[in-house]
Order: sequence, then structure tokens, then C-alpha cells
Amino acid sequence: MGCGPWALLALLCGAAGAAAPLRCNVSLDSPAEQRWLPVLRHFEPAFLRAAVRRIIDERVPGWVHQVIQPIAAQLEAFMPQPFAGEIAGMCKALGVDLGDGLLLNFAYESTAFCTSIVAQDDKGNIYHGRNLDYDYVDILSKITVDVQFLKGGQVAYQGTTFLGYVGLWTGQSPHKFTISGNEREGGSWWENAIAAFLNRNYPVSWLVRDTLSEARDFQAAVLRLASIPIIAEVYYIVGGVSPKEGMVITRNRRGPADLWPLDPLQGEWFRVETNYDHWTTPPPCDDRRTAAIKALNATGQHNINFDTLFKVFLKFLPCELLFQFFHKAQVLFYQGCKSCALLWGTRFTAQLSLGVLKTESCSKCFWTPI
Repeated sequence: MGCGPWALLALLCGAAGAAAPLRCNVSLDSPAEQRWLPVLRHFEPAFLRAAVRRIIDERVPGWVHQVIQPIAAQLEAFMPQPFAGEIAGMCKALGVDLGDGLLLNFAYESTAFCTSIVAQDDKGNIYHGRNLDYDYVDILSKITVDVQFLKGGQVAYQGTTFLGYVGLWTGQSPHKFTISGNEREGGSWWENAIAAFLNRNYPVSWLVRDTLSEARDFQAAVLRLASIPIIAEVYYIVGGVSPKEGMVITRNRRGPADLWPLDPLQGEWFRVETNYDHWTTPPPCDDRRTAAIKALNATGQHNINFDTLFKVFLKFLPCELLFQFFHKAQVLFYQGCKSCALLWGTRFTAQLSLGVLKTESCSKCFWTPI
């Protein structure tokens, strides 16, 4: 399938110049090795190869190269399908080593700093938004794609990712549920992740995509995300299509550490998750949580909607709080970080008519400008 510019449903006021990602169709009916090839044709191969090399050189420890490269030919034995085939197909098309293709995916897995919010308005509609903060804005803003995964010509699920990265940190299964993932600090990330991967545990973003494909509803998605062994600790944030369907899942590698649901009847109509356990106090230099909570309370449940949720995110873009702890000479660092926030959100509206639950959803995603 081809790839073209995606006209956003609505741009935030004050977000002039924001860059919307390309919307791409990937057919799940095509062989795994071939399904990304039509998308690759819209990008310059030399640029993609250079991007892979730079990210790996700067993000992946040298000892990981020494472990992975000698067994690259056997790596597919440790990778579930369709992920193994998709990585192999893109690597072959670009002339990139298979081991490097896998390491690229690991490099993204290790740096998902972000904020996720799931909220319910006073009519019972569920809203789910997130920002995704990465370095390499000069690269990633050019390879961000909003992907519709098609099966039988219909959208099976969709998500926003970076070309070459087969997992999803952000996605939705239409009229069923949404998922976002936030990194959780577990210590010795690379050592534990490689060991767990060789033990055939799922990378955390692969489980997101697998859940979008397999789970039939919100409850099934929560169960799957909470229970399947993964290579690293993570926070999964899930939104559904019915009132009270919102959950933050704090994950250990083997199972859940905590389940934190919406409880609107007790006034807890939103949940905010950054990169710290919700029952602990975040460090003063990175207290995005408090900023988000204040913004949501100021907005109010009766005023929460698609656009006001995005305005909440614009109030605490990456490094905005951190900047307060640095001298103004760091303004370029501040601007550089602020420019690499990928904002995404979705809304589910549920209506009960003649005993039939009808849902509608919409989503939007863009890179914020400097």
C-alpha cells in the first residue's frame, strides 16, 4: 500500500507549524517479509541506513554488539512472527545487517520517556492521550508514520511508530480499546533485556501490537498486557469505549506490580502516568505528573474533550519543567528537547441506541515545533 500526507482532524490552537506524520497502510495479508516494502519506497534508503547507524552507535553499548552480531543469523529463532519476518524484510531491502535491525528496535525500547493520560468526561466518554519524548528529532520527525494495519481490506488496528521499528508504543483497536506504553526504570536495562529476549520474552512494544491484534475488548487487553512475560519493566495505559474503562498497568518482567483503574464515582476521573510508580513521589527535577494533574483539575471533568486534553499536554512538554533547574544558557537544550514531543490522542464516544452499543473514534498525532 502507498503512503501519503494525513490531513489532521483538528490542529491545536497555537500549534502552527506542527508536523503531521505520514499515514501508511500495511497489509497483514502480505507476507511479513514484504508488507513494509511499499512504505519504504517513500523514503531515501541512504538516509535510513545513516539513521540506523547513528542511533545504534550512540545508543547501543559496545558489549551488546559483541553478543548480538555473532548470532545474528540465528536471531530469528528467538523472535516471534510476524516481527522476525518484518525486520528481516526491511533489513534486506535496505542492505542493513539483521543484527543491526534488531538492535535498532532495542534502542527505541530503552528510551520511551513520556506522559500518558486516560480520562473520562462527565458523559462517560473516554479520552486517551500521550506525548512521546525522544532524542534525534532531526531523524525521527522525518520517519514517523501513522500506520493502519489492514486485514481483508479493513483496518484491524492502527498506531504511530518510526519506520524500521516494528513495535508500537501507541495504538488503538477501532471501537475496542487504546494502548500507550511508558518506560519504567528497572535498572541494568540492556543486561536484563538481552537476557530476557534470549529467553523468548516479548519486547514491550511487540506485546502492545500483539494485543491490538488479538484482544477482543478492553478487559481482554488488560489481562494480556498484565500477564505475558516481557523483556523490560513498563507502564501500560489502556482506555476502552465504555465508562470506567481506563487503567494504568505497572509491569514487572514476569507480571503485574499494580493495576490502577479509573474510579469516576469517587471523583477519580483521570489517571496520569509518566515514568515513575504512581504511589511514589517523582523527583523534583522531573515532576511532570504534578503539572499534568494541576492542568487536568483546572480543566475540569465537564470541560475535558479532544482539544482541551491536547492543551494539557502542551503545558508540560518535555524539558519544560527540567528547564527551571538550569541556567538560561541551556535554552537551546530546552528548545531541542521541546521540539521532539510526539503528541497523540484518541477519543472514544459510546452511544446506546435500541440496545446496541455504537462507538465512534477519532485520533490525531503530530510533532510539536520548536
